This record gives sequence, structure tokens and C-alpha cells, in this order.
Amino acid sequence: MQMNELRNCLVLGAAGFIGRHLCQALCAAGHSVKGFDRLPLGGADAWPEISGVNWCAGDFLNQNDLRSALSGVDVVFHLVSSTVPKTSNEHPAIDLQENVAATLGLLDQIIRLPTPPRLIFLSSGGTVYGVPQVIPISETHPTEPLCAYGVGKLSIEKYIALYHHLHGIDYCILRLANPYGEFQSGRNGQGVIPVFLSRALKNETLQIWGDGEVVRDYFHIDDLSRALVRVVHSTGSQRFFNIGSGEGHSLNDLIAKIRCLLQKEVPCQYLSARACDVPVNVLDIQRAHQHLGWKPLISLDDGLLRTLAWLKAL
Repeated sequence: MQMNELRNCLVLGAAGFIGRHLCQALCAAGHSVKGFDRLPLGGADAWPEISGVNWCAGDFLNQNDLRSALSGVDVVFHLVSSTVPKTSNEHPAIDLQENVAATLGLLDQIIRLPTPPRLIFLSSGGTVYGVPQVIPISETHPTEPLCAYGVGKLSIEKYIALYHHLHGIDYCILRLANPYGEFQSGRNGQGVIPVFLSRALKNETLQIWGDGEVVRDYFHIDDLSRALVRVVHSTGSQRFFNIGSGEGHSLNDLIAKIRCLLQKEVPCQYLSARACDVPVNVLDIQRAHQHLGWKPLISLDDGLLRTLAWLKAL
């Protein structure tokens, strides 16, 4: 595949936070984009306004919908997930049925195609590794997830590799740190940055699980979109890439930055720590830099400013 060759791309989960940014980036790069997601509550007129996207309504759990969406595409981005880390241990069977088993259905549809498309799957660098043995965490680090969400992501990774071995599916897997930015609502339990910023703007108390010293790797959604566009044309033997900032910040660090940004005190309530939270997670992103020519460009301070501006404009 030539680096300037345009592709027909299918984005599964295109109306979500990552999906809409990815669709914009793919269209801006000149690719043909089909966006697959459940029909919005407001009907077809309520699809995100992204010039160039051909929207396709469907259910990821429906094989007929998937079969129709896969027609004529060269690259498939799998962004769909129906669960979040903090609640996944309460209902692990749901994660197994709606994410792992549903992805097996996607793989079965792909291998039936005359020319199977390339599959790019977004996994979770924040959960698949578990408690780190070393920081930063490289792609070769042992995988011992502490939550069903991470177990599900890792299971999908293994099934994709199996289908590559059995059926020759071409694939690439990105293990993400903590993306944040515009259009991330935080309503589904993910997205500490928009949640903290939104509550702080309304003078509401921030709730922190533990002592606030849990360290995470936050990176802006635009940096993720650039990485995903690069993966469309990636070649070589490397199929797993960590994508993040390569830097760690505690929740207390984050709160201090928000206080400085808003120039006001932000009240906090510290609650009992959660069993699913590892103490620190910072990804080693050197492989992506070496093989994809990618590195993050947006600092946390600049990303917070962008996210704050979007929230104020709502």
C-alpha cells in the first residue's frame, strides 16, 4: 500500500467521542469514510455534522448490519465498546457477550469477504497490563488486567491474532492510554478531564477514588486521530502499538492544573480506593515513534485549554 493511496474506511462506533474525531481526520486526509453506529435518538438528521462521512445505521450485535456495512471497504476501525473499566467487574458476562462475542461475529464476517479488509482495533493500554512491573510500560510487558474490561480487550486482541494465524486477516492493535478532549461527555463513566472541568465550572465537588495519587497517562484526542490515520498505511511486522503521552500525572496534579486554569479553588471529596485501579499507568510510546513516525504534539496544559473552551461553548 502506497503512503498516498486513499482507502475506503469503515469506522465502527463512528458517532462516539473517538469515532467522530477519527472520521474528521480520515476525511481531511482524503479517505472515503463510512460511519457505522446506532441511529441517533433524533433520527438521521441527528448524525454528527462531519463533511464527507457516509453514515450507516446499525447494531454491532447484528450480523446482517455488519455484513452490509463491510461491503466495499479496505480498512475497518473497531472502536465499539459497551462497557467501561470501573463497572465491568460487576457484570463480566455483559462484556463477554456484547464485546468479545460480538467481535468474533465481526471477524467471521470479515473472513467471508472476497478481499478481507485490514482491521484496526482500539485496545486499552490503561487496563490490559495490570499492575506495572516497570514504568513506562512497553508493548512486551506482561498482561495481567485487574478488571473485566481489560480481560475483554485482551481476549479480543488474542482472537484477532488467532484469525490472522488461521485466516490471514491483516490487523493492527493500538493500546490507548487515556484520551481526552472535545466531544467527550464523561457521562458513561469515562473521561476524568471533562468530568472534572465540567464540575469545577459549576462549582461542584470533585469526587476522587483513593488519595488522588493514582497516576495516569493523558493525551489529547487530536494526537490519537493522527496516530490512527498513520496506521492506515503502516507496514512491517509490528502489530501492537502503545499510544499515549508517555508522561504520567496524578489526579492531584490534574486538580492543581484545573485550579490554576480556572483561577479558583475547587472542592474535592476523597473516597475509598477501588480494586480495579492500578496505582500507576504510563505507556512507553517509542515503538509508535519508531515505526509509525508518530509522537504526541499537544501538551496537557494546551489540551486542558482546548477542552475547557469546548465546554464553555456548550
